[in-house]
Amino acid sequence: MTRPVTLRIVVRDPLEGVELRLQRGRDQLVPPVTRSASAATFEFALDTRTQPDGITALRGPEVQGKPGARFVYINSGTYAGQSDSPWGRRAKVSLTGLSEEMLASALARPGSVIQATIDGRGRDGGPAAATIPLLDGGWRVID
Repeated sequence: MTRPVTLRIVVRDPLEGVELRLQRGRDQLVPPVTRSASAATFEFALDTRTQPDGITALRGPEVQGKPGARFVYINSGTYAGQSDSPWGRRAKVSLTGLSEEMLASALARPGSVIQATIDGRGRDGGPAAATIPLLDGGWRVID
C-alpha cells in the first residue's frame, strides 16, 4: 500500500533576484509555496511504500536518484527558468536522512510534515550548489 507524506524544504537566505524552483521529473519546475527575503519554502508529497524487506521506498515525481541514495533538486537562476540570470545551479538535497521512525511518525500524525532547512547561498556568495548539508539537525517531523 502506498501512503503519501509531505516534505518541506526551507531555503534560508536565498540570493535576492535569483529565482528558485523545485525540479519535478526531468524538466518541470515548481515555484516555492512562499518566498520572502529571508526564506523560500517548498512543499511536495512523497509516496511511501513498505517493501517486503521492511524498508520504506520513497517515490514521486520530485524524487531523483537510485534507491538508497534518493534526493531532490532545488534549481536556481537559469536552471530555474530565469533566462536573464548570471547564475545556473542545482542544489542536491539528500533524502537519505529520512529514517523509518520519522516516516512512521509523520504517517501516524495527519497534517504533519517532515522538514529540512538548507542555506540558500554557497561559499562564493552565489546560490547554493551541489550536495547541500542540512541545517538545524537535518530532517525533523513538524506538527
